[in-house]
Amino acid sequence: MQLCGDEYSLKKIIHIDMDAFYASVEQREKPDLIGRPVIVAWPSKRSVVCAASYEARSFGIRSAMPASRAKKLCPEGIFVPPQFHLYRQISNEVKLVYRRYTDLIEPLSLDEAYLDVTKNKLEIPSATEIAQRIKTEIKQITDLNASAGVGPNKFIAKIASDWNKPNGICVVKPKDVLRFISPLPVRKIPGIGPATEASLKTRHIHIVSELACISEAQLVSWYGKFGKRLFNLARGIDLSPVNINRVRKSLSCETTFEQDKTLAQIESEVLPLTEKIWNQLSSKNLEANTFHLKLKTHDFRNTTRSKTSPKPVRSLEELKVLVQHLLYKSRLPKNLRYRLVGIGASNFIQPSIGGGQPRPLLKTSDKLK
Repeated sequence: MQLCGDEYSLKKIIHIDMDAFYASVEQREKPDLIGRPVIVAWPSKRSVVCAASYEARSFGIRSAMPASRAKKLCPEGIFVPPQFHLYRQISNEVKLVYRRYTDLIEPLSLDEAYLDVTKNKLEIPSATEIAQRIKTEIKQITDLNASAGVGPNKFIAKIASDWNKPNGICVVKPKDVLRFISPLPVRKIPGIGPATEASLKTRHIHIVSELACISEAQLVSWYGKFGKRLFNLARGIDLSPVNINRVRKSLSCETTFEQDKTLAQIESEVLPLTEKIWNQLSSKNLEANTFHLKLKTHDFRNTTRSKTSPKPVRSLEELKVLVQHLLYKSRLPKNLRYRLVGIGASNFIQPSIGGGQPRPLLKTSDKLK
């Protein structure tokens, strides 16, 4: 079975992921926090967790979890507010390390990126050596740990970077791809969320090797275009290049209620969503001019409201005010009951570094769950 395609089988891709980045930065800045359960979250009763140190994760705390639940899971946890300006500064220092080796860099967020080192600036033949050098230099410059995955494509490198965390490295050679991915649960495949995973389980497909037994035609009949991508990924094939111009056109997050709620009851749900959007914008070093409110009624009718500011929204408090305006000043029917609320952002710019005019962002879209 051909794994990666003739052209891409010779690619050398590295995925770098900073370990518990935000929480590790806080521990670096305040050494007394080292070894303690640090939870990065805004100081609000309805806040959500931005990040958690490995000590906090041992209590079951995860990103995007309500801070109130995190407090219950870990009463001794130390809550600190995020400092995105500092995270961005350190992220830029890390990117300079990448650029010593290659300009083919696809940042995914402040703390992770793909690098294509097939042809690198230092003409080092071993991607493993480059990954180890990058990890060492990041540690020397920032005093922070990073994990690395090395593989023949982005899909394999991404999974590999999570294999030996924290501060680990995992190398998957082309000849080992099938052996590496075959026993993995299907949820490890990008794009397979809870709904698709549940659908596959009803068809007795639990791990990647079982998915690889299904024909392309069958997968397409089940999942449309995504079925073709599933067919390839189940065989370790990922032809997507490292995209140095990867930019999002929009971000959104939403929540579906167990029971329908009135407009007044929705207010308590809006703040965590507002924080999630703000955290995602900050982590991706983006600012937005336009924000959207989406409501779905009990009978599945969608209602949307949008507001565009003349200048980018540059603080969480400013965004909260804008969302409240959308919720209460847009003449929404107060007698209806709603089953879903969502908040989105678009019309992005990327803050300039070191002065100058921000650069508008115009490409690709992404939806956050």
